[in-house]
Amino acid sequence: MVKLNSKTQDALLFYALRFISLLVIGLLLFIIFILFKAAWPAIIHNGLGFIIRTEWNPIENQFGALPFIFGTLVTSFLAVLIATPVSIFVALFISEYLPTQFSRIISTLVEMVAAIPSIVFGLWGIFFLSPLMKSTLAPFLKTYFGYLPIFSGPSFGIGILTASLVLSVMIVPTISSICRSIFELVPQHQKEASYALGSTKFEMIKMAVISPSLSGISSAVVLGLGRALGETMAVTMLIGNSPLISKSVFAPAATMASVMANEYTDANTPLHVASLCYLALLLFLITFLSNLFAKTIVKNFSKIG
Repeated sequence: MVKLNSKTQDALLFYALRFISLLVIGLLLFIIFILFKAAWPAIIHNGLGFIIRTEWNPIENQFGALPFIFGTLVTSFLAVLIATPVSIFVALFISEYLPTQFSRIISTLVEMVAAIPSIVFGLWGIFFLSPLMKSTLAPFLKTYFGYLPIFSGPSFGIGILTASLVLSVMIVPTISSICRSIFELVPQHQKEASYALGSTKFEMIKMAVISPSLSGISSAVVLGLGRALGETMAVTMLIGNSPLISKSVFAPAATMASVMANEYTDANTPLHVASLCYLALLLFLITFLSNLFAKTIVKNFSKIG
């Protein structure tokens, strides 16, 4: 057996890692190329007006992406808005309050939620959350917050808010597990120094745990947002799949992922297929821009820290 010296081993490892990195980048560029090629007829036919048009009528060859962009962004940001505080509280409870032997068990159970298939979440939403929304949550919100336009109109159980609630449950394990790992990296002497200055438990968590972890929390939220933007099955089952823009969170809507899942197998014209691929390109662009914006926020938090 030929024995390699340390320099040769380092060189082989370097070139192997570089090859794998370039392979991942090449795969990403290849996917973009295939999508762009498939969407080209729709790009030529619709132009950039595709982004701002609201009509979606495959029979008349009228295609507009604005209702689906609206549905994707609203459901995703509502889900992140609901899930972020819950995830942070769960992570703090596990890392700061539970004994070690219990924290491992609870953290494992929380992370197991991420392994549940999205179709199961969709069924749970249909049989439990949707009736609850229609009979309890929607009347409660209308009674106390009905003067706000977002809580107006009839509720049929399925719609933007129902889909957002299911999405929030789905991304809680992602955000909370990352936040927990970040909180556990905070040095113990930093917490003890806060106690030595007379801080309460709440003040210690605020100054010694949350404040230096803002950059990591932002990264966790970005990963949760990415999961919410691309989620398909659960949203398709609960959002109502209506290509409309409504001011009420009780109204049905549609996302880019849901319309692709619903219509791709039934698309019988080349322009319809190309328009769905155009939607896929836009979804990729939105995900890329959201990650780019989030990286900027993370850098700013890192500088502050």
